[in-house]
Amino acid sequence: AKAVVKGLPKEVNILIGTHRILGKDVKFKDLGLLIIDEEQKFGVSVKEKLRQLKVNVDTLTMTATPIPRTLQFSLMGARDLSVINTAPNRYPIQTEVHTFNEEIIADAVNFEMSRNGQVFFVNNRISNLFELKAMIERHIPDCRVCIGHGQMEPAELEDIFDFVNYDYDVLLATTIIESGIDIPNANTIIINQAQNFGLSDLHQMRGRVGRSNKKAFCYLLAPPLSSLTPEAKRRLQAIENFSDLGSGIHIAMQDLDIRGAGNMLGAEQSGFIADLGYE
Repeated sequence: AKAVVKGLPKEVNILIGTHRILGKDVKFKDLGLLIIDEEQKFGVSVKEKLRQLKVNVDTLTMTATPIPRTLQFSLMGARDLSVINTAPNRYPIQTEVHTFNEEIIADAVNFEMSRNGQVFFVNNRISNLFELKAMIERHIPDCRVCIGHGQMEPAELEDIFDFVNYDYDVLLATTIIESGIDIPNANTIIINQAQNFGLSDLHQMRGRVGRSNKKAFCYLLAPPLSSLTPEAKRRLQAIENFSDLGSGIHIAMQDLDIRGAGNMLGAEQSGFIADLGYE
């Protein structure tokens, strides 16, 4: 890292990095283009700081699910928006909402194992990952389950690599799998307590499956819809309805509608404020 920062003003043409690029010691020779991938992971202050690296930086932000504020900017013409409508060579992901039911989980895992596939099971509470593991093993004795979360020791993370190498059938994980994991052999994802996730989260996690030429399934487990808040109900209905390829922009529109466009001049990326004209 020291060598890269030192060489930046002199011989580096392209720098690929994380938030580390924002460090005070990072100086560019002549920055012309800034590309922000997975834009939904960055706050307003970070994005503005990136743009202040130089007065006129051409900025390209890329995401499957734009933040409401960003989408609003492009809809009202303050920024350009282009959508890639050409669907990749995949099938749509079949998405279903269910209440938590051990039989449904067992059937989903059994079906995926019967076609030699693998399963992601997302549960965002580390404390009960082991209970769920015991539950799956009780219903399917020959199922090989591994656990992945952000508080593991580096040595324990070997399990994740073993999952990639097909030594396990089910990866029981927190939302740590949301960003960038590409395992074409995993084509079923089960998301527990789905009502607690945002639309963007659900869409990004669903995108972990269906990355090959096999039909993929996404099961969202939530309490009965009647007991949920209106927003949570709308989120689950939106993610279930928009499961076609290339529907990210429709999901983002729903997100904008549900959460509000945020603050044009401030840092809030969602929320409702009084309608003011701008110039």
